[in-house]
Amino acid sequence: MTSYKDYLNEQLKNPEFKAEYDALEPEFSLMRTIMEARIEKGLTQQKLSELTGISQADISRLEGGTANPSLKTIQRIAEALGKQVRISFV
Repeated sequence: MTSYKDYLNEQLKNPEFKAEYDALEPEFSLMRTIMEARIEKGLTQQKLSELTGISQADISRLEGGTANPSLKTIQRIAEALGKQVRISFV
């Protein structure tokens, strides 16, 4: 059985797949950043929900990559996690 990492590495050899994968990196990065900061603070999604006023379901969707949060939502989450939002164009 092939591991996910091996499978992904094989797929990334395909230029079309890699281009699509790379295009999603900013979203993946945001998802990881929020989830890692929440876990680092020892918070559950429910507790983060209580701190932000954002539903737990919406936080779950955001961490799962099925939501498209506004900047205001991201700022509310960052504030609850003791973080600041920085956006840059590279």
